[in-house]
Amino acid sequence: MNFTKVREHIIYEGPVFTLADVTFVSPDGENFRRQYVRHHGAVAVVPLTDDGKVILVSQYRGSIESDLLEIPAGLLDVEGESLELAAARELREETGMEATHLEFLTTVVPAPGLTDERVSIFVAHGLCEVGQDRKGPEEKYMTMVTIALAEALAMTYSGGIVDGKTIIGLHLVAGRSLGE
Repeated sequence: MNFTKVREHIIYEGPVFTLADVTFVSPDGENFRRQYVRHHGAVAVVPLTDDGKVILVSQYRGSIESDLLEIPAGLLDVEGESLELAAARELREETGMEATHLEFLTTVVPAPGLTDERVSIFVAHGLCEVGQDRKGPEEKYMTMVTIALAEALAMTYSGGIVDGKTIIGLHLVAGRSLGE
């Protein structure tokens, strides 16, 4: 089945996202419209310590007016920066850690009915402290939590961790650990 995009009108364009009104034609010739958030994308990192713990961050998220416990993550907002360099930058900014090895896990599309955002998730091994470089008010008040991977996984089932990229990243890391 082939759907065809025939028109895209930009409603709003900002530094983080663009809102587009898009017209498509379905395989049977029906025209229909959808509104989407166009997004630069993001990276996320599961920082895994040598003793099997994960480092999470708790930060305020204005869209839901609440703090969320998450893996470190951030926007692809540096021109020409690779996914791996962006992941290393976000890990350093939010946790003050550098990794001797960053391993790509997957890229997820968190909300395809709403946005074209893609989040590339990595796991970080061989962590060492280098000092934080937090940006913005949310990161300024961010706190770090280091917990056992098993405890973090349990929190994904109990509702203590509800962030999608975090749930996916933790479960992928746990699955790899079980396979070793």
